[in-house]
Order: sequence, then C-alpha cells, then structure tokens
Amino acid sequence: MAVLDIQSLNVNYRGRRGIARAVRGLSLTIGEGETYGLVGESGCGKSTVALSIMRYLPKQAEADGQILFQGQDLMQASDAHLRHLRGNRIAMVYQDPQASLNPVLTIEKQLTEVLLTHQNYSHAEARQRALAMLERVRMPDPEYILRRYPHQLSGGMQQRVVIAMALLLNPDLVIMDEPTTGLDVTVEASVLDLLEGLRREFKMAILYISHNLGVIARICDRVGVMYAGELVEQADKQALFAQPHHPYTVSLLRCLPQRGTRHTDELLYSIPGRVPPLTDLPPGCVFAARCPLVQPACTAGVPALESVGSNHLARCFRWEAVRQQPALAAAVRPAPASAPAAGESSLLSVNHLKVYFKQAAGLLGWGQGGDVKSVDDVSFSLAPQQTLGIVGESGCGKSTIARGLAGLTAVTGGAVTFAGHDFTQPIERRSQNALRQMQMVFQNPDSTLNPRHTIRKTLSRPLRRFKVVPPEQETEHIIGLLRAVNLDETYLDRLPRQLSGGEKQRVAIARALAGGPQLVLCDEPISALDVSVQAAVLNLLRELQQERKVALLFISHDLNVVRYLADQVVVIYLGRVCESGPTEAIFNPPYHPYTEALVSAIPEANPNAASHAIRLEGTVPSPANPPTGCRFHTRCPRKIGAICETHEPPAQETGDGHTIYCHIPLDELAAMQTAEKPVQHL
Repeated sequence: MAVLDIQSLNVNYRGRRGIARAVRGLSLTIGEGETYGLVGESGCGKSTVALSIMRYLPKQAEADGQILFQGQDLMQASDAHLRHLRGNRIAMVYQDPQASLNPVLTIEKQLTEVLLTHQNYSHAEARQRALAMLERVRMPDPEYILRRYPHQLSGGMQQRVVIAMALLLNPDLVIMDEPTTGLDVTVEASVLDLLEGLRREFKMAILYISHNLGVIARICDRVGVMYAGELVEQADKQALFAQPHHPYTVSLLRCLPQRGTRHTDELLYSIPGRVPPLTDLPPGCVFAARCPLVQPACTAGVPALESVGSNHLARCFRWEAVRQQPALAAAVRPAPASAPAAGESSLLSVNHLKVYFKQAAGLLGWGQGGDVKSVDDVSFSLAPQQTLGIVGESGCGKSTIARGLAGLTAVTGGAVTFAGHDFTQPIERRSQNALRQMQMVFQNPDSTLNPRHTIRKTLSRPLRRFKVVPPEQETEHIIGLLRAVNLDETYLDRLPRQLSGGEKQRVAIARALAGGPQLVLCDEPISALDVSVQAAVLNLLRELQQERKVALLFISHDLNVVRYLADQVVVIYLGRVCESGPTEAIFNPPYHPYTEALVSAIPEANPNAASHAIRLEGTVPSPANPPTGCRFHTRCPRKIGAICETHEPPAQETGDGHTIYCHIPLDELAAMQTAEKPVQHL
C-alpha cells in the first residue's frame, strides 16, 4: 500500500478576480521510503498540493478528489483525526524556519511540546528524546541548543531544529516545502545528507518541493513537474534528467548555468513569457504560449497525461519531437565584451577594509562586550565593466562589505577608492555625484520597493534627486529604463503587488540604473527567484553591463551563478579573504580548503554526478571572538598542525593574480585535490 495516494485532486480559490484553478486533476503516489520531488515555477500549484495534504487550505479554497494516507481519505477525515495525524504521522517542514518556531519559547519547550501533546511522555523522557533527535540531525552541543531561543541560532541551525521537530515522532510522511532555499551551499549539502540518512533509517516517505533542480537530482527517487496547476511530466529522476519528454521540463533544465559555461560563451536560456493567470487559463495546452514547438493543434485540444516510456508520463502532443530534439533551440552567443578604456586599470580599490560593530555585554549569548569584527582586513580591486563575485557562508561578512562600500554601514578602517574618490565616508557625507555613481540592488525587492508607490513614482525619484533629465522628459526616460530591463510602459501605473518576483527585481535594477552609475552592488539579487527568472535577470545584468558600461559587485551563495557571471572572485570566511583571483582559477585546483568545500557542495542537476564532497560540520565561529591563526582551522578538513592555530596563513601566488592564503604548499594542495574522495563528515 502506498503511503500517499492522491487521485484527481482539484483545488480552486474564489477571489475578486474570479475562480483561480490552482490544481487540476492531479494524481500521484509515494511509497514507503521514497522521496518524490515536485518542481515548477512559482504559481504552478506546488505549495497548494502540500497544504491540501495537510488540510491547511484557507476558507476561500474548494477542493475535491481523494488524498489517501495509508488508505484513509484525508478529505473526509474529521478535525479530531486530523489533529492526531498532524505532527504525529504526517509532518511538514516549511521554507522559512522562523515562521515555524515561536520566538518567545526556548528550543527545549518547542521540541518537548510535540512529544507531550501526541504521546504519553514524562517531561524528562520528552527532553531526553529531544536531545537525542538534535544529535541525530548533527546539531553541535545539543544541551546548549535546548536552552537557546530561535533568534540565537543561525539559519542552518534553525532549519535543523525544525527538521528534528518534524521527525520526533517518526512520521510516515514528511512534506518539505523549499526547506533549503535560504541556506548556504555547505549547510544545504549537510541538510540533504541528513535527510537521506534519516529516510533510510526511519523508512519514511518524503514529498520534496523545490525549484532547485540540483537538489531534486540529488535527493529524489521520482520527480513530478507541475505547470499552471497541472502535472505535465512524471518519471524516475534518471529518465527525467537524461531524456525529458515535455518542452517545459527541457526549458527548466536549459535555464541552469552549466558547470564550466561562462557568460562569454553563451547567454542563459530563459523561458519566454510567464505562467498564465489561473483565473484565465488559455485553451488547449497551458504551456503553448511559451513553447518553442507549438503548433495549431496544441491550442485546439487539451493533451492528456500519457505514458511515453517505462514509468514515464508526459502531457504533450509532441513528446516524440521533444525526445528527438531535446535542446529545442540553439545556444545564443553574447555580443563580444568591450574592453575597458585605456588607462582605466581600476574603478574600485579596497585596501585593508575593516568594519567592526560594538557589542553590548551578553548580546546573542556571547557574554562579553567588545568589537564584532564582521570585516577584518579585506582587500580587492575591480576594473571598469567587470564583474567581481564575492562568495562565502552566511555571517562571513559579504553583505557587510557591500553596505560599507555603499556607505550604509560605517567603515572602521582601511581605504576605499572609487573612481578616484575617497569612499570611506558614510552616505550622509557623500556628494550627490558620488551617490549617483554607486547604486545597490538588494536580495528582496519587496523590502526596498514602497508598496504605495507606482512604478512611475519609484523610478522618477532618482531621476529628480540626481537631476538626470528635465521634468518634461521624465516619462520618456522612465519608459526607456523599463524597456532596458525588458518591461514596457504598461507597467508605469502598476503597484509592486501587481508584479511577479522577477518583475519587481527588474524594477529594482532599473531604479539602480536610473542615475547612470559606474558600479552596481548586487547583494543576492536572484536567490529567491525561479530558475527561469534567474536566467532572465542574469542575462539582463550581462546585457546592461555591456550597453551601459557598468561594473558589478555580485554577492551570492550560488557558486554556479558566480562561475557563470563573474570575471574575478573573492572567497570570504569570517571577515577575511581566503582566496581571490580569476574565476576559472578559483574553480580549479589548487584552491583553498574552504573554497574546495564550497565547490564540492554545489548540487548538480545530474543524478549521476559523483559525490566526493567534503561536508563542513559546526558553524562559523563568532566574529566577536575569531580563532587565532588561520580563521578556518576549527573546521578545516586539511589542517596540518599547530601552525594553523598560531600563525596567520601566508599569501601564495599561483600566477595571473590568483592568491591563496594557506599554510599548505600549493603543490601539496593540488595533489590532495585532484583525486576524488568519498564524502567526509568532519
């Protein structure tokens, strides 16, 4: 008997704009010990499926069909029976752990509450089981963690607590809705290892929802692809990734930056258009308007989900044509990059940058005052029209560097020279021209776009502030900015809530470009976007860089994106540079052991990719009390002895501007890193 068997599920939402048909005719099964991946763009109905299983749909939703959990129809279950199942036999892990954890309760209180509510445990027994489960999820110092509050834990720790909470009662089914989207690549790799181990141990079924195809390839057994509320393809992961039979699946896979592909080689493929509104679905195949193989018959009839191979289903009239030409479209080569003007060797020069924060005694449990050395002696330079990528785990100081350069955070020491001017001054002391020359694009456009301002007003403000054009030319210039980011004048009077995530980020980019800057600081600008929107935004940045001769400082935890887009890369750990140099040199041995761990943890959209990753255990030490010597020595898999603890590592040059800060000689590092290794848990 299947653990979960969904048959002909339909979910509609009633709203002011009509009935949104969020899920239509969905059928899928998940067996014991199986992980089923559900992928698709935002708005395709993935999370609605999860909420339907948990019976958490809002009042305006109407659902029919069958959701059989171990033979019991959850659609007909009473509220009392659902309360017994939730958390006890069916558990759910959400994308944002902060939304699942109560900020005013300790971790111990929240974990033991699950056990005391559903089982006849004493408090002492519940505490012991909670402690054991934290050890299972490889939480460092579980006794300490039990006494902490959620805000005193890192994002990765919070997510492990939520996973531990979900698994406390050995559920038969766990639903995971984008559980690793906001995590660093190293933490994500550890969490995925954890899930694989726990699945084998407890033989639980997992429904894993994600837009990260690399994660899906790594952890899932079978995969279902959803588009506009329908399941358009389903197969074993080997068959799906090797030979997809639906144009949408092919398009999703083509959006990903391929390992070794650079922005100078080809533009990323981006699916044209967007998911149709669920209140006004087109006739025929719902993907027809965006499909490169569309024919008149595609809009005349509705394709059925039919068998196209062994355990392989696809909803497409032309699946045989897809199988014969899986690329669907030829790669597009970008326009040749223009060289920087003669004499312009460096646009931005950062030397020995320090950004310290004063710490009150007892803050975040550190228990002492003093300086938090968020950025401690960082140096790099950026040439005109080039892209510098900054990578590293959360808490390493990447965003603080950007905020220090932008003047949003006070610089403690060092020198910052931008276009020949001193940029160590805070933002309130900078001239209008200085503000215009350096702009910033943040991770979440929702937090930077005023929800009450139309797009016209949002873009007019920098034009007026920097006196870019006369008032009578303002509208024309705004339309030009919108067209530069592949939008048009129909967006002028829309509010941010009327735009998709990708459209909002395009508006944020247009605003940054309004004053004609020489440098744009991009702080995780695509981390929350679907893969197709990511590709469009990356292509846009590349095109604007060439057309407007803009340099980019690009911060990201997605190393595949950094490898594709950046010309130079700086690897940061605990406020210090571990390694810097040309992109291709950074991603090939020899590299710093920290860079090695970051690179090896990248999830590939290839089920056959060999796993020889090094997993970093523990967390980044406190910047209030960083380790002596090499700051990475407390987590380094290649530590060679006491010298790593007592002496700062020397700078070793490999040539062509590539520098590695490590005590291990370069030839020894290269010898260690050429051979594939089994997964190490350190």
